[in-house]
Amino acid sequence: MASVQGARADPVPGARDTRARYRRILRFAAWHLAVTWWFELALPRFGLRRIADRNRSKRMRRFAQRFHVLAVELGGLMIKVGQFMSSRLDVLPPEITAELEGLQDEVPPVPFPAIRALAESEFGAPLEAVFASVEEIPIAAASLGQAHRAQLLPGNAADVGLSNVVVKVQRPGINAIVDVDLAALRKVGGWLSRIRIVSSRADVPALVKEFAATSLEEIDYLHEAASAERFAADFDDDGRVAVPVVVWERTTRRVLTLEDVTAIKITDAQALRAAGIDPAEVAPVFASVMFDQLFTNGFFHADPHPGNIFITPVSDASAEHPWKLTFIDFGMMGEVPPKTRSGLRKLLIAAAARDGKGLVAAISDIGVLVPTADTAALERAMTHLFGRFGGMGFAELRDVDPREFRDFGLEFGDVVRSLPFQLPENFLLIIRAMSLTSGVCSSLDPKFNLWDSVEPYAAQLLRDERGNLVKDLGSQVLDVASVALRLPKRLDGLLTRIDEGSLQVANPRLERQLARLNRTARRAVAALIFGAVLIAGAVVRGSDLVLGNVLMIGSVLPLLYGLWAGRRRR
Repeated sequence: MASVQGARADPVPGARDTRARYRRILRFAAWHLAVTWWFELALPRFGLRRIADRNRSKRMRRFAQRFHVLAVELGGLMIKVGQFMSSRLDVLPPEITAELEGLQDEVPPVPFPAIRALAESEFGAPLEAVFASVEEIPIAAASLGQAHRAQLLPGNAADVGLSNVVVKVQRPGINAIVDVDLAALRKVGGWLSRIRIVSSRADVPALVKEFAATSLEEIDYLHEAASAERFAADFDDDGRVAVPVVVWERTTRRVLTLEDVTAIKITDAQALRAAGIDPAEVAPVFASVMFDQLFTNGFFHADPHPGNIFITPVSDASAEHPWKLTFIDFGMMGEVPPKTRSGLRKLLIAAAARDGKGLVAAISDIGVLVPTADTAALERAMTHLFGRFGGMGFAELRDVDPREFRDFGLEFGDVVRSLPFQLPENFLLIIRAMSLTSGVCSSLDPKFNLWDSVEPYAAQLLRDERGNLVKDLGSQVLDVASVALRLPKRLDGLLTRIDEGSLQVANPRLERQLARLNRTARRAVAALIFGAVLIAGAVVRGSDLVLGNVLMIGSVLPLLYGLWAGRRRR
């Protein structure tokens, strides 16, 4: 390979380019936030929800298509944002997630001369003096870097015990691009934090801060190398998992050299069957390994999409399975603090037991619900949800009458929306990891039922925590005794209130419907007055300019009232 003379190792975008990039991101965000506000908040306040509902699907698809174009053209963190949105099947509509799925593998590679120049700058020597060979065509191109196959020099190969490696090199100029993208995201986060419906559920600036910390770690390859070794240590005695060896002598902050562990892509069903591996057998093992990371180890791979996991056939007759799960790309890793991990374990046990009350308690322990939240209605919703849909896999859920989901949404949708949710630290990565895990398992086996993996794992957690269960049982006995002692006094108080005629019975669903009807009536009256005054002003203006202007300006008052009427729920 001939060296390219005069190539710049890390070309930094000019000030004009960075300003243009920054402004383009903000223009995109501002426009779509304004469109969302108009259709999802303003029109419904005037009783025009049907207009918003009529073209919502088309509007969502158009937004996703435009973001797709923006992300591919700009690259950088915009690709990461798109990848995250594509994995949020639980929150975002399919029109958005389906359109953004292709961002996983659609990043154009950097020409090899620029990659060569950066690598030689990092090593302080020509590539020929560092590697026996390097393939110019990359085997993978990601938003922050790309990977090339290479071979170590004989002396280095003898020292580390391997010859074939993969050299991961940062995209030239990525540091400046990341700085600009993070500045734009912080600005958008500030806008979102001023919207009450968003700020009441999430600390957006804190989420952007978390995303920034993860992104900056991802472009530090020394940090990624250390994460790979820590991950390998967690599964050192686990025959299900394999991790590539780090070649530290050929690793810097911007160049990472790892053992080449390329094998069968986890979702390549045809290749798996050709190797005698049943994809349906892989799904529960993969789910179990991810559960171990989240609920036991507390250190997890936060980007387990199909391109980052291989199935490696093994010939070890003593192995439980004739293959291993080989993880790569440890740039995006997450840690689960002990308190959060304890809450997640309780959540998993409650979900396996179809315990709605226990599930809500676990959610509160994790910090997703603020301490002052009234959870009684949510407990009823979760109990109803488990009673009807608990235990169903994705294939079974697809066969459920859509009217049942609609009825559930009508009955409990307001409950969920009214509760003060918040996203605690590291939860973005936890949600991403679980969303991707669910997607990979469903790709391996369309009939895969997550409950089949959750239940045995939860049972194992229960066995591991018998001591805690005894303690919890003792606490529950004391609670029951306390309630029993207070019961006569409470019954006496209830009978007294009945005698006095002061007992009140609440029907939350009826109250919500009456409040909604009241707000709709107010908006309709306000809209009628607004239209009447505006038209009157336009008619009068021809003969009396001053009075006409006063009427037209005054029409703004019922307009504003219509927008904000009924904001406070009764």
